[in-house]
Amino acid sequence: MVVARKWIYVKPFEGLPKDENFKLEEETLPEPADNEFIAEAEFLSVDPYMRPYMASYPAGSVMIGGQVAKVTASRNASYPVGAYVFGNFGWRTHTLVNPDKTPGDSKPYVLPSFGKHPRSLGVGVLGMPGNTAYFGFLEICRPKEGETVVVSGAAGAVGSVVGQIAKIKGCRVVGIAGTDDKCEWLRKLGFDATINYRTVGQAGIGAALKEAAPKGVDCYFDNVGGYISEAVLGQMNLYGRISVCGTISNYNDARVQVSDPQREFVFKQLCQEGFIVTRWNKRWMEGIVQNLRWIEEGKLTYQETVTEGFDNMPKAFVSMLTGGNTGKAVVKV
Repeated sequence: MVVARKWIYVKPFEGLPKDENFKLEEETLPEPADNEFIAEAEFLSVDPYMRPYMASYPAGSVMIGGQVAKVTASRNASYPVGAYVFGNFGWRTHTLVNPDKTPGDSKPYVLPSFGKHPRSLGVGVLGMPGNTAYFGFLEICRPKEGETVVVSGAAGAVGSVVGQIAKIKGCRVVGIAGTDDKCEWLRKLGFDATINYRTVGQAGIGAALKEAAPKGVDCYFDNVGGYISEAVLGQMNLYGRISVCGTISNYNDARVQVSDPQREFVFKQLCQEGFIVTRWNKRWMEGIVQNLRWIEEGKLTYQETVTEGFDNMPKAFVSMLTGGNTGKAVVKV
C-alpha cells in the first residue's frame, strides 16, 4: 500500500492563483491490478497552460500537469519496475496507472536515454515544451534562412528553444523578455537582439522592435498576446507567418484592448495559426530525438529553474506565471 499526496484545485482562480485555491490531501493506493503500475514522481512540471485549462475542471479535481516518474510496482510488461516514464498524472507524488484507460494523446511513455543529461529534461526541452517549440515553430512558421524571427516570452521553456532552433535554421532572432538578466541570457544563447518589455513599456515597444528588426518581421512565435503582439503584428512583412502558442498576458489579468489587426492580415497577406502540441502526437519522438541531437551537437542549450519539494508546487506555479523562471520551471519532489 502506498500513500499518495496530491494537490487539489479547491476553487476557480480569480486573477493570480493564491494559496486558498489549493489544498494538499493524501490518498492510499491499492496494489496494481493486471495491466496497471504505480509511478512515483521525481520531477513535476508547472506550465502556463495549467492556468486557463483548470477553468474547465470542477472544484475538487487534482491539478493537471506532467511529470517524470519512476515505476515502483508493475503488472504491465511495457512499464517494468525501475523504468522512468513521462505521464500526465497531475500534481501527485504517486499514481496508479492503467495505460489502456488513458486517452491516446495522454498515454504515458517510457523515457528514452538522455545520456549524460538529467531526467528532468523529460518535462522540458526533451518533452512537451521542447516539442511545442520544435513543431509549433517549424510546422507553422516554416522559417527560411535569412528571415527575421521574433519570439515573445523568449526566456521561457518554449521561447528559449524556439529562438535557438531559429538560429539553427539561419534566421535573425529577436527575443522579448521581462528582465535584463533574461535578455542577457538570450544573447548568450545566440539571439541577435533582445527587448526588455518592462523597461521600454507599452509606448516604447514599437520603436524598440524597429531598432531590433529594421527589416521587419517574417515569423512571429507568440507566447504572450496583448500589446506586445499588437506591436509585432504592425511590423510584419508581406506573407509573414505567426504561430500562436499562448496568451499568458491575459491569463491572470483582464484582457488588454488592442487595435483590430484585420487590416494587417489583409494587406500584408499574413498567416496566423494557433496550435496545441498534441496535434503532432504521432511524431512525438521525432521532436525529442532531434532536440537531443542538437543538444549533443552543442547547437541547443537549456536552463532550468528548479524548486525543491512537492509542498512548494503552488509557489512554483505562481512564480512561473509571474516570470520568476528562466528556462523551464521544474519541481523536484
